[in-house]
Amino acid sequence: MENISNNLSLTSSEIANLWSQYINDSLSICILYHSINKAHDEDIKDVLEFALKIAENHINKIKNFLKQENYPIPKGFTKEEDVNLNSPPLFTDTFILVYIHVMTLLGLTGYAGAVGTSTRKDQIAYFIQCNKETMELYERTLDVLLNKGIYSRPPRINAPNQIDFVDHQRYLSGWFGKKRPLNAIEISGISFNMLKIIVKVVLEIGFGQVCQSKEVRKYFQKGKDICEKQFNTLSSTLTKDELASPASWVSEVTSSTIPPYSDKLMLNHIVILVSSAVGYFGAGLAVSQRRDLALEYTRLMAEVGLYADDGAELLISNGWMEQPPLASDRENLANHK
Repeated sequence: MENISNNLSLTSSEIANLWSQYINDSLSICILYHSINKAHDEDIKDVLEFALKIAENHINKIKNFLKQENYPIPKGFTKEEDVNLNSPPLFTDTFILVYIHVMTLLGLTGYAGAVGTSTRKDQIAYFIQCNKETMELYERTLDVLLNKGIYSRPPRINAPNQIDFVDHQRYLSGWFGKKRPLNAIEISGISFNMLKIIVKVVLEIGFGQVCQSKEVRKYFQKGKDICEKQFNTLSSTLTKDELASPASWVSEVTSSTIPPYSDKLMLNHIVILVSSAVGYFGAGLAVSQRRDLALEYTRLMAEVGLYADDGAELLISNGWMEQPPLASDRENLANHK
């Protein structure tokens, strides 16, 4: 039965999972390759090397899956074209570790989704294994963050005296009058989104400092301004309830102006992160039971959605957006005949 399952053609969802992972992991390999070469802290370097080993293993397996299906191997990103080892570090070891932590969180979400959209047994087994490896990377990264006092813990709240049930619609209010305190689920969503926002801010500061294209630099600066406003908006929501915000890492950008990565890689990286931010804001919206918070998430989603669209247009105009596999254009095929 298992052999029959594995002999089935890959579905569009399975192709999408493999293609997207190839692009993301080839990008990660470039970031890790440069970071390992410039890292000073041995504990952080060990984490980066483990992450690189995982990503390179993924690339090899995806190539085999796609070759079996006669699908072309994506170009993605390469160390030869997209990395400059002669450049100094753009970020400190501290930020690189925080960056790996956040990228690992994104990976865990992506791999869980890939398992849920796969039907072939080999694909399910592969992405379950990816999830296990990423869990181990998460644990290793978190251990180093905690041991070095770098980890920014989500806010703590006091335990209630008893369980309770909502007994009035004021629980949902937030536009007028007194607002109820944030609940634990809302706090978790805000903190998680703020952590991702601040990492993107730091990347945009660094990338804007070294990129060669004026258009791309302008795009990064615009993104930095958007993210800083969004971070401050969510931070003020926490502050009103006397809750702490995640740490800012903007001081972890070095003074280097020599690009460690190609403009193509840096712009793709930001657009990928911005596109995923729409989904994570949506997840925050889904668990928000206060109307003002739900409205704020809706506004943030619209804002980053427009920014992502601008980035996609910039990628296309430079010839830097690799096209995912398309369904057959039946009308074009008929006309050709």
